[in-house]
Amino acid sequence: MLHFPKAVIRIIRMLNGAGYSAYAVGGCVRDALLNKQPNDWDLTTSAKPEEIKRVFKNERVIETGIQHGTVTVLIDGEGYEITTYRIDGEYTDHRRPDTVVFVDNLKEDLMRRDFTVNAMAAHPEEGVIDLFGGKSDLENHVIRAVGDPEMRFTEDALRILRAVRFASTYDFTIDEATAKAALKLAPTLENVSEERIFVELKKLLSGKGAERILLAYPEIIFTVLPELRPMYALAQNNPHHAYDVWTHTVKTIAAAPSDPVFRLTMLFHDAGKPEKKTTDEKGVDHFIGHPLASRDIAEKALLRLKSDRATIQTVTKLVLEHDLRVPERRINIRRQISRIGKDLFPMLIQVIRADFMGQNPEMLSEKLQYTDALTREYECAIQENACLTLADMQITGRDLIALGAKGKTIGAILERLLDDVIREKAQNEPDALKKRAEMHLKNLTANP
Repeated sequence: MLHFPKAVIRIIRMLNGAGYSAYAVGGCVRDALLNKQPNDWDLTTSAKPEEIKRVFKNERVIETGIQHGTVTVLIDGEGYEITTYRIDGEYTDHRRPDTVVFVDNLKEDLMRRDFTVNAMAAHPEEGVIDLFGGKSDLENHVIRAVGDPEMRFTEDALRILRAVRFASTYDFTIDEATAKAALKLAPTLENVSEERIFVELKKLLSGKGAERILLAYPEIIFTVLPELRPMYALAQNNPHHAYDVWTHTVKTIAAAPSDPVFRLTMLFHDAGKPEKKTTDEKGVDHFIGHPLASRDIAEKALLRLKSDRATIQTVTKLVLEHDLRVPERRINIRRQISRIGKDLFPMLIQVIRADFMGQNPEMLSEKLQYTDALTREYECAIQENACLTLADMQITGRDLIALGAKGKTIGAILERLLDDVIREKAQNEPDALKKRAEMHLKNLTANP
């Protein structure tokens, strides 16, 4: 028997007491059966929206989607969506039904849902209502469309991406007929808004089955990200690589932390390789300048997908820097930490490590020594509270003005002083920095 929150039991019993049937439905039932904590609990009922509002007249009710039969009831500050049993009309835009018809039959409501694992209902006394084999598919780790998969995907093209997303998130396989229909109708994803695609894409990339799904269904990914298609099967005849560009990319995604920013970074980090590929006289491939090209591709794609600015800035910076190779000396590494940023540098180390994990396995051990050295030096710098930014400096622009510096000269001197401290040519101490500043000011004044 599933464990229902008290508020859900209360809602169901209030609707039942008023003469209506009601059940928890969809993803909350699926997750509860998987022993996962549902993010939220949705309910379905035979009561019409106005009837739901009457039952909960003493609670706050929000008309979140009343034209589709959905209202939200607030219980102890938590919102619970309650939707009337319905069947959907025609989907002329492959995104949403043109009309909905309210029905009294739970089965008809469940029949319209996307996948069997999402088409189960549950009641505190009746238990799980499973009319389409959802429990069996959960046990067998299968994503299967309810009824005719082509019909389900024609109704809402986003379900194609949701199929691979669920398979990745839960590390499930996709039923053969469902997969065949998804591939056939993948071009209809062009009818789906970029925002909806981006939400599903991030979840797909972050799933524990991402590597297997991305390798099995690249055509679906290339439909929503056509700029990545040239990576597919592009050989890398280079001692550092054992895989083509797409396979390498997918393996780095799996090796990166399961977070959308890291996974998006790895998805795009080598996107510029196809346009930068050259082959020397020995038959060895090179990709000089690909980080910059990859950065530009990532930025354009993320802007099109309506990504938030913070994600775009972080991902593009990491993509640009992912090929960083710096001599393993403290001064060199600290200069890079200063340039890239104390917050971003540890993220970059993880990106570089993930990149190595998708290269030639025979060289992996040696390459990981490099990321270990970066990590050690970064941790040492943080523990020492090392001066790595202008904000860490024991001198300010006001101090330089007092010494006679003006305009752009102030910023130039501060940058030189920071580099002096990092290279251990000066102590981060006011008097020492002022003496050093006077020297720089004299040189800059003499050679403007």
